[in-house]
Amino acid sequence: MMQKIQRFGAAMFVPVMLFSFAGVVVALGSLFNNPTLFGSIANPGTTWNSVWDTISAGGWTVFNQEGILFTVGLPIGLANKARGRAAMEAVIAYLTYNYFIGAMLTHWGAAFGIPNFDKIQIVANATNHGLTNIAGIKTLDTSILGALVVALIVVWLHNKYFDKKLPDWLGTFQGSTYVYALAFFVMIPLALITCWGWPKVQIGITSMQHFIVDSGFIGVWIYQFLNRVLIPTGLHHLVYIPFQFGPVVVAGGLQPYWLKHLAEYAASTKPLSQIASVEGFQLFGNEKVFLVPFICLAFYATAKKNKKKQTSALLIPAALTSVLAGITEPVDFTYLFAAPVLWVIYSVLSATMNTVMWAFGLRGFMSDGAIGIASMNWLPLWEHHWQTYVMQFIVGIIFGIITYFVFKIMIEKFNYITPGREADDEDVKLINKKEYKQKMAAKAAGKDANDPYIARATAYLDLLGGASNITELSSCATRLRVSVADPSKVAPDSQFKANKAVNVVHHGKALQVIVGLDVPQVLDEMTQLMQQSGSDAKVSTEQDNPYIERATGIVDLLGGNENIRDVIACSTRVRTHVFDTKKVAPDSEFKKIAGSYEVQRRDDNEIDIVVGLDADQIVDQMKQLL
Repeated sequence: MMQKIQRFGAAMFVPVMLFSFAGVVVALGSLFNNPTLFGSIANPGTTWNSVWDTISAGGWTVFNQEGILFTVGLPIGLANKARGRAAMEAVIAYLTYNYFIGAMLTHWGAAFGIPNFDKIQIVANATNHGLTNIAGIKTLDTSILGALVVALIVVWLHNKYFDKKLPDWLGTFQGSTYVYALAFFVMIPLALITCWGWPKVQIGITSMQHFIVDSGFIGVWIYQFLNRVLIPTGLHHLVYIPFQFGPVVVAGGLQPYWLKHLAEYAASTKPLSQIASVEGFQLFGNEKVFLVPFICLAFYATAKKNKKKQTSALLIPAALTSVLAGITEPVDFTYLFAAPVLWVIYSVLSATMNTVMWAFGLRGFMSDGAIGIASMNWLPLWEHHWQTYVMQFIVGIIFGIITYFVFKIMIEKFNYITPGREADDEDVKLINKKEYKQKMAAKAAGKDANDPYIARATAYLDLLGGASNITELSSCATRLRVSVADPSKVAPDSQFKANKAVNVVHHGKALQVIVGLDVPQVLDEMTQLMQQSGSDAKVSTEQDNPYIERATGIVDLLGGNENIRDVIACSTRVRTHVFDTKKVAPDSEFKKIAGSYEVQRRDDNEIDIVVGLDADQIVDQMKQLL
C-alpha cells in the first residue's frame, strides 16, 4: 500500500514541475509592470506594459489549466503501458465529465442547488457560486480533485482494458477507443454524483478554510512540519499540493492567489499579515535558504582533518544549489540514512522557524530557493514591506546558527557518519534519493547497507530501469545477462562503470553487464531484491559454459572482434596479435574479467595472456566468436 501511495505522490509531481517556472514568469510580469519600481513606462497602455502583460498571460496558462495538467500528468506517472495514449484518454474523459456536469446543471440546476446556472457569469478573482470555465466549458469548480478522480479512473480502465481483444467486427473499437467508450459511460454517474455532492463539499472547504486560518500558529507549524518530515516517503506531495494548487485554503490554490494579488500587495502599505492573511503556509523555501547552508557548515566542521578539503568541494556547490535553486536532495539524503534523528530535528527546526516568521508577519509564496523567492516576493514588494523581509533574514540566520550547533553537537556526541567522517579508505560522497532508497531496502532485508555486493546489486537494478523493467536475468562467469522490457530506461554505460562495472554490451533488449568474477554474489543480491519488489522476471542462477565466458571477456578486452588479427593457443597462454594496442584494456582488467594470471605485451602488437591449462578450450571458443 505504501508503495502505491508513494507512486501516486510521485505521479502528482509530474505536472507540479511546471509551476515553478510559470510562477517566476508571472511574478516577473507583475514586477516589471509595477509603476512604483519602473515609473510611468509601466503604466497601462504603454508598450512596456503591454509586452509584460502578454508575457504574464502566457505564464498564467499553467495555473488556468491546472485540472487538465493533472489529468494528463497522472497517466504519465501511473499507466503501465502506452502512457501517451492513456494521457489522451484521460483528457477527453475529463472534458466529457465537465460537459456532462454543465448539461446536468443547465437542465436540473435547481435540483442541485444552483437554479440560475445559465445566468451566472464567470468573473475573474471571484467565487462565481462555485463555478468555473474549463477549456471553455462552464462547470463546477472541482479544482484538481475532479481531475485526479477522473485521471485515476481512466488509468485503471487503461491498465485493465487497453490490450483487450475484441471480436473482429469490433476491431476498430479496440485500444484507446474502447477505454474512452468505457470511461464515457462511467463519467455519467460520476458527473451526477458531483452535481449532487460537490456543492456540499465546497461548503465544507469554506469551513475548513476558516478553521485553518483561525487555528493560527498551530496550523502553520503542523503543515510546515509534515511537509518536511514526509519528504523521504514522497507523501509530502499530498500535503502541499492541495494547499498550493487546490482549494483547501482559497479557490484555485495559494500560489495562483498570491500571484493574482501581487500588484495589489506591492502597492499597499498595510502589513502583509493583514492584506494577505491566508498566505502563511507556503514558506517552506526558507529552510532551503537559511538552514541547509548551516547544515553543510556543521558537516564541514565535524569532518576529519584529512577530508575537509574533499568535503568542502562537495558541500559548497550543494549549499549554493539549495540556497539559489531550492534543490536540497544532495544534502538531505546524505545524512537521512546515516542519522535519521537529525532529519526529524531538522523538520522541527524548519517548522518552528517558519512559524516564528509567520508570527512576525511574514506572508508570501516561498517554496523555492532565493531566485524564486526574490522574483515572487522580495523584488516586487520590497518598497513597502522591506521591514518584514529584514525580520525574515534575522530569524533565518538565528535559526541557521541554532541548527549548526545542534547538528555539530549531535554528530560529535553520537558519532554519526556524515560527509567527511567516513573511513579513511572511503571517499567523501553525497547520496541522492535513489541511493537512499537502496540503502533502506538493504536495511529492511536485515543486511549491511554498505556490503559491496548489495551496493552494486541495488545500483545495477536501478540503472537497468528497476525490477519491473527486467524480464530475464542470469549470469555467466563474469557477466550479468539481462533482458529488459524497455531499453530506453537503461542508464548510460558510464553510470554502470561508475558502480564498478567494466563495461556493458548491448544487443537490443538484451544486454550484458561485465561485473567480474564476483558476479554470482551480485546476482544473488539482485535476485533477492527483485523478489522483495514482487518482480515476476525469469531468473536463473545457473552459469553458462565458463570457457565461452572467458573467451568473450578476452575478446572484449582486446578491443573487440575487429581489433584481433589472429589467435592461437600456446601451452598455458592465449597468443594473439591486434591491430591497435591502444584499444587493449589494462593488464589488471584481464585478471579481473578473464581470470588471467599475467599479460605479456611484445613487439609486432603481440599480446600473450596467461590463462592456465584451459588455453586450448578458450581459444576454440574465441575462434568461434571471431
